[in-house]
Amino acid sequence: MEQTRISRMGRECIILFALLATFLGCKDDKPEPVIEDEFAAVIPPEELKEFGFNLNDYVVKRDTIRKGESFGVIMERYKIGYPKIFQIAEQTKNDFDIRKLQLGKPYTVLCSKDSLQQALTFIYQPNREEYVVLNFKDSIHAFTSRKPITYVEKEFGGVINSDLSQTLSDGGKSLLLAYKMSDIYAWTIDFTRLQKGDHFKIIYTDKYIDDTIYAGIDKIKAAYFDHKSEPFYAFEFETDSVKGLTDYFNEEAKNLRRAFLKAPVEYKRISSRYNLKRRIALYGNKIRPHKGTDFSANIGTPIRSTANGTVTKSAYTRGNGNYVKIRHNSAYETQYLHMKKQNVKVGQYVKQGDVIGWVGMTGNTSGPHVCYRFWKNGKQVDPFKQKLPEAEPISDSLKTRYLDFIKPLKTQLDAIQVKKSEGLEHTPEEDLITQLD
Repeated sequence: MEQTRISRMGRECIILFALLATFLGCKDDKPEPVIEDEFAAVIPPEELKEFGFNLNDYVVKRDTIRKGESFGVIMERYKIGYPKIFQIAEQTKNDFDIRKLQLGKPYTVLCSKDSLQQALTFIYQPNREEYVVLNFKDSIHAFTSRKPITYVEKEFGGVINSDLSQTLSDGGKSLLLAYKMSDIYAWTIDFTRLQKGDHFKIIYTDKYIDDTIYAGIDKIKAAYFDHKSEPFYAFEFETDSVKGLTDYFNEEAKNLRRAFLKAPVEYKRISSRYNLKRRIALYGNKIRPHKGTDFSANIGTPIRSTANGTVTKSAYTRGNGNYVKIRHNSAYETQYLHMKKQNVKVGQYVKQGDVIGWVGMTGNTSGPHVCYRFWKNGKQVDPFKQKLPEAEPISDSLKTRYLDFIKPLKTQLDAIQVKKSEGLEHTPEEDLITQLD
């Protein structure tokens, strides 16, 4: 009896353990509950911004102004009726004249993102930096703005083997650097008589639109030119922060500018110099003095006043063609011959560098050039042999600040490496008249 009872208890324990194992096994096999996030993660499309608009919000159409196209013609193509076109033109005329659209210039039309794709905004780009927005989505208004510009500092050094333009071209640099260097050294170096072996170094800044589109050279910050073994430093410095006036000075704070420019045209070559004993074969090899300096340049090249002064002549004669004469002070006068057209009138006051006309072929001339004549105390002289007065030096109050300002720039300039080729030693016979056009 007792044995039967124990046997029954053993069976019950076995059953109990079996049930417990089954229960625990089922619990382990039960799937974990899925906990869902309260908010689903939504990744918005990347914004594509230009002209201050998110282009993802529009259907974007791009084109250029074609021959015979007007603002009205373009707008009609984009489903804008004439009454609305007239309204846009009238309400934006104080901000932009729609008649000034130029052939070949790019424009962008932002259209509605629906089946109609109706024009909502017209954006015109007169140049790579500026753009004009005519917005007529809700209210009609217009404004002009500029794309963001990034300035990148760069360095370059080169040796003159043939001419400045070739040296820059060989270095993969823009010829605009030659124009800017010619302006900086216009009063101290005759760029028409550079010599083989002359060398230079520059620190300059390039402009980029939207960080990617090259927009040209901004300015030369500092330069060094070794001409005929004589060093010429140039540092840009702001002399008047209110008016934004800048100029170039050397390492001793002396102004590189003179009271007179050396030439009335940029990036030029001298085709005939001042020569009182010149003989011309056309006139039987007789002496025909040439009292001017001829600067060869393309027709239409701007002619600049070489100094401040008052226009005393703006006329035409058979020999001079269209010409301008300027009195600068009681001692100096200049004259500019063979112009295509004058840009000044008698009595007008002009400043150094002002455009007074354009190169032409009027009067007695065999090719496009400007004949530059120079008077000192009523007598015609060779301007290249005159000791011309200097411009105002930097003020004493700014000199200390200037010298501190140029220290790092001079160190940077001096560190630029210029690779000199073999055989650069020159003889007088190897001196070259550099043609920079």
